[in-house]
Amino acid sequence: MFNGQPKGLWTLALANTGERFGYYTMLAVFILFLQENFSWSSGQAGLVYSSFLMCVYFLPLFGGMAADKWGYSKMVTIGIFIMFIGYLLLSIPMGANTVAIVAMAAALVLVSLGTGLFKGNLQVMVGDLYNAAEYADKRDSGFSLFYMLINVGALFAPTAAVKIMEWGQNSLGFSKADSYHLAFAVACVSLIASILIYYLGKSTFRQVLTPSKAQKAAQKAEAVEEISSSETKERIICLVLVYLVVIFFWMAFHQNGATLTYFARDYVAKTAEGVTAMEFDVMNLVCIILIVYGLFGLFQNSQTKYKDFFTMLSLTALGLLIYRSKIIEQDTINLVAVIMAVTGIFCLRMDKSSYGKMISALLIFISSGILLYKFYTFEGYVNVEAPLFQQFNPCFVVALTPVSIALFGWLASKGKEPKAPVKIGLGMLVAAVAYLLMTFSSIGLPAPDPDTPQHLADVSPNILVSTYLILTFAELLLSPIGISFVTKVAPPKYRGMMMGGWFVSTAIGNFLVSIPTLLWGKTELTVVWGVLMGICLLAALFIFSIIKKLNKVA
Repeated sequence: MFNGQPKGLWTLALANTGERFGYYTMLAVFILFLQENFSWSSGQAGLVYSSFLMCVYFLPLFGGMAADKWGYSKMVTIGIFIMFIGYLLLSIPMGANTVAIVAMAAALVLVSLGTGLFKGNLQVMVGDLYNAAEYADKRDSGFSLFYMLINVGALFAPTAAVKIMEWGQNSLGFSKADSYHLAFAVACVSLIASILIYYLGKSTFRQVLTPSKAQKAAQKAEAVEEISSSETKERIICLVLVYLVVIFFWMAFHQNGATLTYFARDYVAKTAEGVTAMEFDVMNLVCIILIVYGLFGLFQNSQTKYKDFFTMLSLTALGLLIYRSKIIEQDTINLVAVIMAVTGIFCLRMDKSSYGKMISALLIFISSGILLYKFYTFEGYVNVEAPLFQQFNPCFVVALTPVSIALFGWLASKGKEPKAPVKIGLGMLVAAVAYLLMTFSSIGLPAPDPDTPQHLADVSPNILVSTYLILTFAELLLSPIGISFVTKVAPPKYRGMMMGGWFVSTAIGNFLVSIPTLLWGKTELTVVWGVLMGICLLAALFIFSIIKKLNKVA
């Protein structure tokens, strides 16, 4: 799973994970902050929130253009520092006056601009790591691992925001409105970590740093010789066609924060017992992830692979400690997390793979024991709140990434691995299956009230959890593979702009998320889900109708 990847992947991925952890921590409470601090209506807060998201995903287009001219690593560095200033400005309590609103607007502009310079260009640098012939066949799996690490941050970020706000209110005497600024300060700290990782690990990705003028001239000449104007045009057309499909994927996928959340609020049972109840404890989800990675660790064949596995083990354990808020000696779970972190770091220095297998088995044993203990000691029920469903997607991404890599690695060994455009088309079909499940599950349910949200049914939470699982399969087929496809196919002198185009398509898809919400309450649920299913099917048919053209450049 981890074998054969360039060293620079881990440095760049961890630098991006630090940035994403801060971003998702801020995003988890941002719209609540707008209402609490400024007493804005839901509409006002929503407009600011959606406008910010649009900017975050649109500005990488211009960040890519800047990088094409002045260098990718240079723009990544500038982007980190601009984002830091933006988050720092957000973390300062200023009240609710006009100055505070102007300062917040300036902060959002800085965060959006910094993200535009950082995010897409960092991914171009990751793609450049795979330009060497020895890594060419690892590109897709590399981007899958890169994508997985982003979701590690997404899994813990909301909890980190809530915990530090509670600490500010209970221990520091902060008001509820002011405590939000502590969550924004977490983003500052995570960016410091991101900056340190990036600079301390530069030696691992030196080959993709901004080249000198002489190197640039040589690369430009080489690019002109290798890629004609007609081929450049063909590649750009193919990428634009893929972007059109991607728009509709994100429109369907990001219903997790829209109509799927409405469904969770209005139709899913408010309580859960037994195994279903355990699904809503992040700690249990982490144990499942560790079991998956432990199983893969058992079947690794060399110590080199274990170094990466145990690095992930250590980071996951430290994330677990953050989730638990603070180390309490009497808390067995925290002591287990400390042992895991220390063991993971120790195993980085081991020479014998048999030790790695032993630790992997121990990891599976401990995690399984925790799950069994919690199951047999659990009594009563848990409350199922709509926001809790947001934890399943990042959990599934982290847990299923090694499964995805192993599956396609096995197909590649038999010469049957599908090309990236085929995977993207399959991703759209899988997304359609998710909404087919929602359509069948909604048959016979009453239509929602468009004006007054109310609980109308007690559907099993597992219906929605299953939908998130299927959508995650679709995401793993489309998102990291699509990013990999862009870095491979984009003409050399337009790589930054083409990666920016990927984010623009995501931005447009985010904007179109509002269309199904406009149908909510004005028609039957089956129509809402049927529209989304139909869109996914049509997008899949479109990409398969031009698959030969896309495979030609893949």
